[in-house]
Amino acid sequence: MFLARVTGRLVATISYPGLDGVPLQWIQPLDEDGQPCGPQLVACAAISSGPGDLVHYVDGREAAVALEETYVPVDATIIGYVEQVQRADATAWVEVQP
Repeated sequence: MFLARVTGRLVATISYPGLDGVPLQWIQPLDEDGQPCGPQLVACAAISSGPGDLVHYVDGREAAVALEETYVPVDATIIGYVEQVQRADATAWVEVQP
């Protein structure tokens, strides 16, 4: 699982069979300090998320099976919200701000 911030929503005029009604979100992957790492990417949303939400997502095969219709061609799927982040080497919670 990876940490990300939802930065926007996308609309596809044509959907692959099995992806009808699945929301597409524009996400920015984050490192353990909550800083952007890498380019933004498109992820399917298995939960109801929107811009500004801190989420965790999966990629690869896990992304393809996380949706109601399994094994559809997706690269990333948002599977949950993140309320707090704690680094393994830290003793206090680190709140990741939008």
